[in-house]
Amino acid sequence: MKHLLATITFVIGIMLVLPASAQETYSSQEHDFKLVPVASGLEYPWGMTFLPNGDALVTEREGQLRMLKDGKLVDEAIKGLPDNIYVAGQGGLLDVALHPEFEENKLVYISYAGKGKGGANTEIARGRLDDMALKDIEVIFKADPKTQGSNHYGSRLAFLPDGTLMASLGDRFSYMHQAQKPSDHLGTIIRINDDGSIPEDNPFVGHESYKPEIYSYGHRNTQGLVVDPSGDRIWQHEHGPKGGDEVNILKAGANYGWPAITYGINYNNEIISEKTHMEGMKQPVIQWTPSIAPCGMDFYTGDKFPEWQGDIFVGALVQTHLRRLKVEGDQITEQEVLLDGYGRFRDVQTGPDGYIYVLIDALDGQVLRLEPL
Repeated sequence: MKHLLATITFVIGIMLVLPASAQETYSSQEHDFKLVPVASGLEYPWGMTFLPNGDALVTEREGQLRMLKDGKLVDEAIKGLPDNIYVAGQGGLLDVALHPEFEENKLVYISYAGKGKGGANTEIARGRLDDMALKDIEVIFKADPKTQGSNHYGSRLAFLPDGTLMASLGDRFSYMHQAQKPSDHLGTIIRINDDGSIPEDNPFVGHESYKPEIYSYGHRNTQGLVVDPSGDRIWQHEHGPKGGDEVNILKAGANYGWPAITYGINYNNEIISEKTHMEGMKQPVIQWTPSIAPCGMDFYTGDKFPEWQGDIFVGALVQTHLRRLKVEGDQITEQEVLLDGYGRFRDVQTGPDGYIYVLIDALDGQVLRLEPL
C-alpha cells in the first residue's frame, strides 16, 4: 500500500474578508462555507455524539457530561457518572457513543481514565439516559494494567455494523514497548460485545497468553476511530511522537508496528527505531511528518456538502486545523487543510441535519458548525 505523501495533493483553505480572529466565511477547494457558533463555555470538550432527535451529548475532559438541547447548552450537567474518573494531564472523561438501538434502550457509553490500584487506565461504562441522568451505570471494561502517569489513554469508541463495540487504548506513554506485547491492553484496539463480553470470533480468543478483547495491536495513542459508510472498513488514526502520525485500516489480529517501526522520533530527538518497515507489521495508509496531532475522525455522510460525500474529516491539535481526506477505496488520494490556525480541533461529527460539527479544545471550549454558503 502506497503511503508517500508526495503522491497526495494538499490545498490550504483560504480565509476570506476578515482577519482570523473574526473570520466567519471561508473558501475551500470544493465548497465555500461559514462557521457558525453553536455553544461555548465548555471546559476542554473531548467527545460528542448526536441523539436521534438532534440533541447532542458532549464530554468535558474535566469530568462532566453535558447536553446540547434545541441547539443550546444546558446549564446542568448529566448526573450518574462513575466516581473514579481520574482528571489529570490527558486523563478525564473522554469519548461518548450511543448504543445502535438507543431509541429502544437509551444506553449511552462513555470512556474515561479510571483510577484504581496501581494508577489509572481507560475504562468503559454504560448507563441508561433518563432526562439529565445516567441510570443503572455499570463498568463493562477496564484496561489492564493500571499504570502511573497521565498520558495516552486513547479512548475513541465506535460501534460496528454487527453491534460490537470497538475502543482504542493508548500505550500510556512511558510503557510504549508493551504495545508489542498483547498479553496486556496497552497500545491496542479492542472489540467487545455491547455488554462487555468477548465476541467468539475475536482474533485472539483461545490464545494462551494474549488478551481476548484485542482486535489489533502495535498502536501508540489512537484518537480517531470510524467505520466507513459501507461498513466494510474500520479506519483509525493515531498520534506519532515527533512525526509519524498514522492513518490505518484495521485488520483483525494485525500488528501496526509501534514502537518497533515508526516514522517519528522522540521529543528529545532520540531515535526510537531505525526501522520504518518490518515483516509482519502493517504500513499506514498515510503518515504525517511533521506531526499534526490528529484527533477526532468522521466520514461525511450528510447532504449539505455534496462534493464532500464520503470524505474523511480529521481534527488537528498541534497544527490547529480541520483536515479533509479524499478517500477512494482503501487509499487517500488528496488532502485539504481547512480553518488553518483556528484552534485545537478535538472532535468532528456529521450532524443529523447534514452539517459538520467540530469541538474546539480549550478552557472555554466551543461547538461550531460548518454550513455551506
